[in-house]
Amino acid sequence: MTKPVVVGLDGSRESLAAADWGARAALHRDLLLRLIHAWEGAPGLGTAEILQHGRCVPQYWARRTLRGALEVITERYPQVYVSAEQVHKPPREALLSEAASAELLVLGNAGLSGVGSLLTGSVALTIISHATVPVVLVRAGWSAAADRSPEGGPTSLRTPYRDTVVAVDPSRSCDGLLAFAFDEAARRGTALHAVHIWHLPYSTSNTPASSVHSRAQDAAVAALDEQLQPWRDKYPVVPVHATAVHARSAHEIVHAARDAGLLVVGRRPRRIGLGPHTGPVTHTVIHHVGCPVAVVPHD
Repeated sequence: MTKPVVVGLDGSRESLAAADWGARAALHRDLLLRLIHAWEGAPGLGTAEILQHGRCVPQYWARRTLRGALEVITERYPQVYVSAEQVHKPPREALLSEAASAELLVLGNAGLSGVGSLLTGSVALTIISHATVPVVLVRAGWSAAADRSPEGGPTSLRTPYRDTVVAVDPSRSCDGLLAFAFDEAARRGTALHAVHIWHLPYSTSNTPASSVHSRAQDAAVAALDEQLQPWRDKYPVVPVHATAVHARSAHEIVHAARDAGLLVVGRRPRRIGLGPHTGPVTHTVIHHVGCPVAVVPHD
């Protein structure tokens, strides 16, 4: 059975941008697009009852949010089959359940601090931390034009997509992460920039610091190239640029993604119960990266 691209809606500008991005992702993959609005109210009330009882107003706005998004997406992307459903569950429970049978999950990204958005803060972090499929976070205002043009100016089908960036840790296996990143770059026809942030710990040896740094840099580059080589062979049409940067901060990843169309980062499975556990790199890029961010779970 074909899995859909699922988008979580809450009426925010971020979630509407996520629906637009999700439609393009479904189009690239030839998949269905499923729009979900999670609401905990009692089901089965009609419009008249909703308007009569003030307590039911949230359900009315939930339906309006779904209808509005559905109309916009079907008009912009007539080639994509779209379904929309209001799910009577808490957002965390509903979206994790949807993710279990999805190709990927797309959410709005307000930096996890936006006002008026249900899918922010600990709810979004928990979804990212425990979803079994890639979760893509999209900021308000990110559009098809932004996908293709660094300046967000006029575009056409001939305008190339912005490049794809992936953060890689060669000390661990990251095949799931690289599979997603290379596949995205291939679908978009972009180059892939693989960035490895490494740090040389303090050493008490008598070896000159410059020599130690040079050897460590060479080792970091070699490890990154070794990790990438099987994927270069599998995707020969994807130009790959590998960079190893000596730094302490994940902000180097933010810098690397400043002109990107998509940043891909990994997340290791955590089996410590529900809660927001994303790791420092993911937490940093969610707050500070302007382009869409794909968080990919992998062993």
